[in-house]
Amino acid sequence: MNEHRSLKPTSIIIFGATGDLAKRKLFPAFYNLYIDGRMPEQFTIIALGRADNTDEHFKNYIKENLEQFSRRKMKPEDWEGFQTHIVYFQHQLDQENSYQELYHKLQDFDTAYGVRANRLFYLSIGPDFITTISNHIKKTALASDAGKDRIIIEKPFGRNKQSAIELNHLLSQTFEEEQIYRIDHYLGKETVQNILAFRFGNSIFEPLWDHKHIESVQITVAEEVGVETRGAFYEQTGALRDMIQNHLLQILCMVAMEPPASLKAGEIRDRKVDVLRSIRRITADQVEHYAVRGQYGKGIINGVEVKGYRQENGIAEDSNTETFAAVKFYLDNKRWQNVPFYVRTGKKMKEKHSYITIQFKPLPHSTFSDSPHLLSANRLIINIQPLMDIRLQFMTKKPGLSLVLEPVEMIFDYFACQEDTPEAYETLLLDALLGDLTLFMRSDQVEEAWDVVTTIQEAWQNNKDISFPNYEAGSWGPEESNALVERQGHKWV
Repeated sequence: MNEHRSLKPTSIIIFGATGDLAKRKLFPAFYNLYIDGRMPEQFTIIALGRADNTDEHFKNYIKENLEQFSRRKMKPEDWEGFQTHIVYFQHQLDQENSYQELYHKLQDFDTAYGVRANRLFYLSIGPDFITTISNHIKKTALASDAGKDRIIIEKPFGRNKQSAIELNHLLSQTFEEEQIYRIDHYLGKETVQNILAFRFGNSIFEPLWDHKHIESVQITVAEEVGVETRGAFYEQTGALRDMIQNHLLQILCMVAMEPPASLKAGEIRDRKVDVLRSIRRITADQVEHYAVRGQYGKGIINGVEVKGYRQENGIAEDSNTETFAAVKFYLDNKRWQNVPFYVRTGKKMKEKHSYITIQFKPLPHSTFSDSPHLLSANRLIINIQPLMDIRLQFMTKKPGLSLVLEPVEMIFDYFACQEDTPEAYETLLLDALLGDLTLFMRSDQVEEAWDVVTTIQEAWQNNKDISFPNYEAGSWGPEESNALVERQGHKWV
């Protein structure tokens, strides 16, 4: 059954196992990996929580969540097997004796396995607790084997460049860099991963992947939802830090990176760092020209009137937090000179849609220049969610007796090939179990990504935007974002 019998016995320790991420993503991901035979033959998920709870009660809680959030319909026989690998453990994050008890618990599992197991620590908690947990793990030698022990840390990784540097330094006191898995779930999405295969596995596209043939690149991550129950968190974060600093810059790296010499994790991550270092830094006096921020007000979504950001729970009446951000970047390297990379993200937008658009340059001269019909430029669109496909737009003759051209699309649809595709967390958790760091961020990547947005972040923090709210919920963001691309004759796709 198991396709990964080479996986060593593993103890998976989840800090924050009763939280939202664990119930919606982590346990469903481990469950689906288990069904697919992708988990080690011997493994235990140790769920840490503050409340006094029993294994039976916690397992019932997990079962209810799996029925709601797993991509597969639960089968009794699958659940019966999976639930035997779950153990609830009452734990206090700030008490050393809790870590001592956890240490003995892990030793008991090692004895049962007959070998010192791998240990995978997942910090599904707020960033403020990382220091406390890391220090206690070090004191109690919970992760003493650099070859077997790994830690997964969720974003946001720091609040700015300085705090990211400090956090990297702190973690280095307990873990080697090869043990630290800084997770960005966007990099686990099927279509994002396929950028590597699409670019470097096809001879017809890579020769066109440069400033000679590409006019612009757009990356959009639009969300239909607002802040929901995350108001207090979002008020301290905003769209720039929540999305652009990590998700969108990482996607940009996948699009813009140079061909790696191999698919080894170190080589691919080196090429990503090269991209981040090549991004032209925006100076303080240029922020208004290169970046646009917005905050949603009241509006209509799917025929329903929705409230504005400042009316959400936990939000200040005069909040200066942006719920929309758009930035124009340039890469100062040979491949991408003078090609604008437009990135935008926002909440309460017209629809949920994440995609990459590669706009190719128009022909310098066309045989059909005398045609009364305008020729559309060729585009390559990579849809990330909810659509999962790759679309190539080109011109062809319209069927009929007249020689009339029309734009058409050639589409590769993931759902047509496999309706039930693994979710991002399944991919990333399996990689962590396998010790594959390719899709995880390295310390220098994180610091360079923060450096890219630092001046924008500081300018927006220090200068209140008196136009907020400046876009209606259910729209595509503020008008200023259109001006950002139109100055160079472009439009958001």
